[in-house]
Amino acid sequence: MPDSRVLRIGTRNSPMALAQAERVRALLVERHPDVTVQVLSMSTSGDRWLGDLAALGGKGAFTKEVDAALLAGDVDLAVHCVKDVPGDRPAPAGTVLAAYLRRDDVRDCLVHPGGLRVDQLPAGTRIGTSAVRRVAQLALHWPHLVPVPIRGNANSRLAKLDAGDTYDALLLAVSGLHRIGRADRITHPIDVDTMVPAVGSGTLVLQCRDDDTGTRDLAASLNDPRAWQETTAERTMLHILQGNCRSPIAALARTEPDGRLGLRARVISVDGKTVLDVHEWAADPITLGTSVAAALLRQGARDLLGLPGYGSV
Repeated sequence: MPDSRVLRIGTRNSPMALAQAERVRALLVERHPDVTVQVLSMSTSGDRWLGDLAALGGKGAFTKEVDAALLAGDVDLAVHCVKDVPGDRPAPAGTVLAAYLRRDDVRDCLVHPGGLRVDQLPAGTRIGTSAVRRVAQLALHWPHLVPVPIRGNANSRLAKLDAGDTYDALLLAVSGLHRIGRADRITHPIDVDTMVPAVGSGTLVLQCRDDDTGTRDLAASLNDPRAWQETTAERTMLHILQGNCRSPIAALARTEPDGRLGLRARVISVDGKTVLDVHEWAADPITLGTSVAAALLRQGARDLLGLPGYGSV
């Protein structure tokens, strides 16, 4: 970090990303009043592209420009939603995921103009979502509903819903709506045992250069040990399964009152007809994530995920 004690945070320029970066900036200033913290925003290919993310290489489309700025020394710290950070490959060489913030609400929610719950929606209701995890679990629990692809940030998705032409309701993240000040739009937070969340849901991660010890120390002051261990278990499982933006994988790790860590993971066929479900406990997050991934592979996850050499989805 520069000797002037100016810390530059790099982030996407979407309203949610800017709100997240501002949250980190405020926390750093509160705990380190001698440090001046600036937020530098940039456009990413994931924000500009409104087609299938897979065409851009998956979730990395939301992080690669920020990663490049970090490696170039243009910024010192990056703020990401964990669920936007690719799980099928490590962080870019020369960088480290230095801290995980306290976890927010992990649930998905229905946004419906008439205030209905998802189990009250009539057959044929058009649900805006492009997340294959959500599509698969809609098919599992509510096969009479019709998922319709949608892209764009949460604000633009709400605007598309309000236009009323293509979508009757949306599936969005509870934490995301809170972060942009639109929690009033939540009509039905869905139980995590029904709609198992995405890996890393509700968690922000701070990334910096591996050799920048000053910034690493500042970031570490915001680390939440519980969020770290839960997210590490989930991402270990995701990495072993080589999950990406087209993988119907859901997972949630939770710290039990006795200190044990539990991880529930689900791999689902997109039509909802085949469900692989594993729930295990362990003290170590990497051991737990590895064990759960192995159990899913024994149940047949290779075939469902189309891993190399084992057929296709």
